[in-house]
Amino acid sequence: MDYDLPGVIRVEADGPVRIVRLSRPDQLNAINEELHLGLTRLFPQLSADVDARVAVITGEGRAFSAGGDFDLLDRMANDRALRHDVIAEGRELVLNMIRCRVPVVAAVNGPAVGLGCSLIALSDVVYMAESAYLSDPHVTVGLVAADGGPIIWPLHTSLLLAKEYAFTGDRISAQRAADIGLANHVCPDGEVLPAAVAAAHKIAALPRQAVEATKRVLNLHIERAALATIDFAMAAESESFDTPDLRANVDRFLKRSV
Repeated sequence: MDYDLPGVIRVEADGPVRIVRLSRPDQLNAINEELHLGLTRLFPQLSADVDARVAVITGEGRAFSAGGDFDLLDRMANDRALRHDVIAEGRELVLNMIRCRVPVVAAVNGPAVGLGCSLIALSDVVYMAESAYLSDPHVTVGLVAADGGPIIWPLHTSLLLAKEYAFTGDRISAQRAADIGLANHVCPDGEVLPAAVAAAHKIAALPRQAVEATKRVLNLHIERAALATIDFAMAAESESFDTPDLRANVDRFLKRSV
C-alpha cells in the first residue's frame, strides 16, 4: 500500500511489519504543522493497509521527538484559525491512534517530549533506549496537557505519579518509566529498534483476528477514558494560548534560538 503522507514521516515494509520513522532529525523530530498533520493521517492508513499486521514507530537521529515546534506554538498563539485546526487534529490523532487496527510498538531511541511522549503513552508496547527519557512539559510552558499523556497515564501508572509528572514536566528516565509502568523494556542504546522490530514480528506471527480483537478489547478502556476527558482538555489547551505565561515562554525560547 502506498501511504499518502508528508516527507517528514517515512513508512517502510518489513514483511507484515510497517516501520514508521519520524523524519525531521535536524530538528530532533520536533512536531511542526506538517508532522502533526502527517501523524493524524498515519493511523487510519495503517488500519487500511491490509498486509500490515504490526507497526513500529521510532525517530530518526538522536531523538524520538523533542515535542512541539516553538515556531508552530507562536503561530498558534497569534492565529486562532490555525489553533482551532491543529487542536482539532490533536483530538483526531489521539482517537485515531487508540482505534488503530494494528498493534503499535514504540522504539524510543532518544528523548520523547510533549506530543512525542503522548505517542509513547498511546502505543501498545514500548521499548526504550537506556539514555532515552519521557517528559510532558506542557504545563511548564504554560499549556494545558491535553493530547495524550495525562489522559492515558492514569491507566498505565498511579494517578499520583501521573499528576506529579504532568504538573512538573520532569524527565522520566527509561528505567524509571519501566519501573512505574510507562515502558515495557529498556535496551542498550543502539539496540532498541532491532528489539522492537523483533517484538513486532513475534506479534505479527500470531493469529491475526485474535491479536487485533484483543487489542480492541484492551483499548476500549483507553478510548472511554479519552472520550471522558479529551474535549475539556482540548478546550482548556486552546485557552492556554491566550495567557501571558504561554506568550512569555514562547518569546523567551524564540529569542534564545535566534
